Amino acid sequence: MRHKYIQHIAQVALAVALLGGTTSCEDFLNREPMSKLSPETYYTSAAQLEANLNDEYPNILPSYGQWDYGIYGEDNDTDNQTDDYIHDRFTTDQWRVPHTEEDNWKFERIYRTNFFLSQVMPKFGTAMDGSQNTISGTLPDVKHYIGEMYFLRAFEYFKKLQLFGDFPIITEPLVDNAASLVEASKRQPRNEVARFIIEDLERAAEFMKDVDKATTRINRDVALLIKSRVALFEASWLKNFAGTAFVPGGEGWPGAALHSGYAYPEGSIEKEIEFFLKKATEAAKEVGDKYMNRLTQNTGLVPQSATDPVNPILDMYAQEDLSNVPEVLMWRQYARGIETHNINAAACRGNYRIGLTRGLVQNFLMQDGTPVYTHGTYSDGDGYYMGDKEIGNVRMNRDSRLSVFLKEPGQKNILFEVDNNEGTEVFMEEPYPGITNSDSERGYVTGYVVRKGGSFNRKYYANGGGYTAAVVFRATEALLNYMEASYLLNGSLDATAQNYWKALRRRAGMDEDFNKTIALTDMSKEAENDWGAYTAGKLVDKTLYNIRRERRCEFMAEGLRYMDLRRWRAMDQLMENPYHIEGMHLWNTPMEEWYIGENGKSILIGDGSENSNVSSKERSEYLRPFERYAAQPGYEGCTWKMAHYLQPIMVKQLQLTASTPGDVSTSVIYQNPYWPVTADQPAER
Repeated sequence: MRHKYIQHIAQVALAVALLGGTTSCEDFLNREPMSKLSPETYYTSAAQLEANLNDEYPNILPSYGQWDYGIYGEDNDTDNQTDDYIHDRFTTDQWRVPHTEEDNWKFERIYRTNFFLSQVMPKFGTAMDGSQNTISGTLPDVKHYIGEMYFLRAFEYFKKLQLFGDFPIITEPLVDNAASLVEASKRQPRNEVARFIIEDLERAAEFMKDVDKATTRINRDVALLIKSRVALFEASWLKNFAGTAFVPGGEGWPGAALHSGYAYPEGSIEKEIEFFLKKATEAAKEVGDKYMNRLTQNTGLVPQSATDPVNPILDMYAQEDLSNVPEVLMWRQYARGIETHNINAAACRGNYRIGLTRGLVQNFLMQDGTPVYTHGTYSDGDGYYMGDKEIGNVRMNRDSRLSVFLKEPGQKNILFEVDNNEGTEVFMEEPYPGITNSDSERGYVTGYVVRKGGSFNRKYYANGGGYTAAVVFRATEALLNYMEASYLLNGSLDATAQNYWKALRRRAGMDEDFNKTIALTDMSKEAENDWGAYTAGKLVDKTLYNIRRERRCEFMAEGLRYMDLRRWRAMDQLMENPYHIEGMHLWNTPMEEWYIGENGKSILIGDGSENSNVSSKERSEYLRPFERYAAQPGYEGCTWKMAHYLQPIMVKQLQLTASTPGDVSTSVIYQNPYWPVTADQPAER
């Protein structure tokens, strides 16, 4: 149960209003009324710590939304998934510096974690063995809950690191004092923020080591997994942006004035990268070695058929209880009529009008480990690859992660409790993609849709009434993190990385010989389908690329893609060569013939006018959701600006923390590279 006994300070936005020579703290503090229970008397039992943590779980950790595609739609606006409106970041002038902002530069959750720790740690004491602990309950439980809160603070901080890079490091609840708040607002070098996050995760792992909680709770393995994620993120960022304004000490780094003569803790950026890569490999290996053999319990994936429709991986995303699924390190539970979602309905229909891209679909290997283009053209294959003129053909003989999750017309969506009248939001059989349907819930934007989160049981399809579990963290990521980090560290694949890679292939029912894949890889062909083929505008080596490809396919529609693209610096090439997002091979026989109305005429309008409901054949035989008519943003493709790798800081924050009123150049919160300090202006480059 969520604890309802105490509500403390709800928000610290770390801004001081310096207007007209007066000082006000109302712009950065929004305090909710305190209850009759004081913090001194509340944080005194393990049960109370758990109740407080339960309140934070849905606010900080990934989960399902009530009326969207949840985790599975978070890769939207990448080269993996798209809706039919280009994101501002892929335009030259639509993403602009905000004056104020509601969400990103907020410290509410950081404040709550700090408040908890400030109240609990004095009661626990400084000794890790709990010799000074005064909190009632078993000592392992008390320590575990403390570890969970360190994890939540780290996870929240990691979100900020991804958005802004350099960021304030705050470990205590702040007093309502203008000078101290301005001082605390100073942004710290991004690698220092990453080190702080890793320290919190290491502390969390240490506190949680003595007890095994149910996998609905944060646990030690989760802390180690995210430690490997954070360390790999920062190492690859520093490596790929070295020498630029996006890393401390790089040319034009905006933090130079505040951190004059900054020196990396390891002595150089190269040694700093090595530090993070070692952290990543150590943490990833501990988790990977523990779970690798368990992953192969889910083997023999096969395409859905009438006689063998279910497989372990599809079922992992369609169960109420994931306690016995070996690779799920953490999951979120839902309950019929109590806490529900609409994920099942989204997966059964058009994914809330978020479609897979042609680039992602073509990026999947064949079942024998060979790239698609080694079997003829994309549209017409050699018989092993069947071409893409029908969606069903695309799935044939492919990596089973595509065969299982890519939907095709005619598939049976529901096999169990077919007469359950609660399941109102369901297509019993997969229809032809409704690409001309603009409904945000039922339309199909690219024709390619994923079935993650769907179930074969109709009982989960009540409107907003789904209650299957959400997969939050999977051990599979540890294997992929290790493969990439160790390759970056050593320049080669060690025995552990090779074993992990084979295990992933074996689990997917694919040929385990990844060296064959590497040898047959043509980077010029991969560049057509995958932004991850690039770093800083140049193609990467074939081994590193195939590690990235494995990651892309394994985590299709699980919300990691944009994080990866940024740390790889994988969008520079868009500045010179705009990329055209595409979907299925619409303009061909037979798929074009799917869209014949009752009058015998085509319902497709692709003449380039504003009445068009699809893109024209003249632009491409493939469906282009941004290119129905010339005035549509994105009509000429997705482009990029360097500034877009980081979010702009809102102007109000710069104004409120300026030492000279009205002069934002005196703010301790410097603007991110190439973003102006004037509101409503696009990036400079």
